[in-house]
Amino acid sequence: MTPAGEGVWHPRYAWVTAGAVAMIFLAATQALAVTTVMPLVSADLDGATLYAVAFAGTLATSVVGMVAVGAWCDRKDPILPLATAVAVFVAGLLVAGLASTMPVLVAGRLLQGLGTGGQTVALYVVVARVYPSELHGRVFAAFSAAWVVPSIIGPFLAGVVAEYLHWRWVFLGVAVLTGLAFTMVYVKLHGLSLRTDDPSRAPIAARLGWSVLVAVAALALSLAGEAGGLAPVVIAASLALIAFASRPLLPRGTLLARPGLPSVILMRALIAGCLFGAEIYVPYLLIDGYGFSPTWAGLGLTAAALLWALGADLQGRFGDRLGNTRIALIGVTLLSSATAIAAVTAALHLPPAVVIAGWALAGGGMGLMYPRLTVLTLAYSTPRNQGFNSSALSIADSVGAAASIAVLGLTFVALTATDAGFPAVFAIATGLALLALLPGLRVGRAHEQATQPR
Repeated sequence: MTPAGEGVWHPRYAWVTAGAVAMIFLAATQALAVTTVMPLVSADLDGATLYAVAFAGTLATSVVGMVAVGAWCDRKDPILPLATAVAVFVAGLLVAGLASTMPVLVAGRLLQGLGTGGQTVALYVVVARVYPSELHGRVFAAFSAAWVVPSIIGPFLAGVVAEYLHWRWVFLGVAVLTGLAFTMVYVKLHGLSLRTDDPSRAPIAARLGWSVLVAVAALALSLAGEAGGLAPVVIAASLALIAFASRPLLPRGTLLARPGLPSVILMRALIAGCLFGAEIYVPYLLIDGYGFSPTWAGLGLTAAALLWALGADLQGRFGDRLGNTRIALIGVTLLSSATAIAAVTAALHLPPAVVIAGWALAGGGMGLMYPRLTVLTLAYSTPRNQGFNSSALSIADSVGAAASIAVLGLTFVALTATDAGFPAVFAIATGLALLALLPGLRVGRAHEQATQPR
């Protein structure tokens, strides 16, 4: 147990907390900005057919970065893996910001995926090795809170930059910010001993090979629309390959929703697929269906981000008292309600305020569930497998989101000539949210038991 009053901002942890939160802040800025401006990028580079690929590709390649950095962290200090991941991320931003064609921009996004995937895993391992378990909930609540400022000003600022300067500065500006901020992060973490005393000796070549197969399958899935009449075959084969190749990268029994860590990982995949698959169509709907400017369309995501931060704070303060099952039930209810409201709004052409207000519920639900699942992952981990389990959680994020984005993208393109595109993608997302209840009721009582008063 930590001494009374020793929180994540205590001098013992303050610099590490500040550095880690800064890295999450940068990731949030990049993700939210790109979601806002991608409709403009697609129009400028004549890349409508690659719109979904620009998102799904980043998530697909992030799997490779997660596996590589997870294995690296299980053997060594996580600081150098983190530095390497950030360098690759910045390189991807530069390529995307300077792209003259949509394929080149997608290539930059693939590099970004490698970097962001590795960065996330390295930060989770830093948390596991720096903070006592009692503070993990607060740390991940702080990570979620790091989305608040970019969520409030990020989409709006991205829209302003794209509207009055150019969308390229959304990528290039984040690259400059990342370089400056990481300098501070590295200086503060450098010198701390984060090497595990019990390094893993598990072979990594096979895992890297499986991760590449997952990435290739996810990319093939996102490009299935180019296969014409063979698209159904490509979709089925890609989904089967993703499921098959993911198994060695995840805890045993994940796809069967076995109790404990496997269900934690599976639930994360499903809620990530629901939210991130549907979220990219919220500003798209506001721009295409209601004539919003990019600036105001970006604000459509702000309310959700604010409630995400509120939900994360509540989880950090009262999560052990609420319990894992209750958090899952409340979170899934809020998330599925948000996507259902979006589907009905698009189908019945309700006022845009309805979808904006309804989407805020998604943020509240994710704020409760997302950091809680991260806390549970570390609770089920040991120093020998913190990297593996953290990478498995991040892989679940990326695979779930990439597969969902690809399938929803193909569905949307197929229904472009009708008015059913937006309602269909939000309806499918609702199904994913409800499906998450199955593993959500099987995540176990880890951490809530460990922190009960004696």
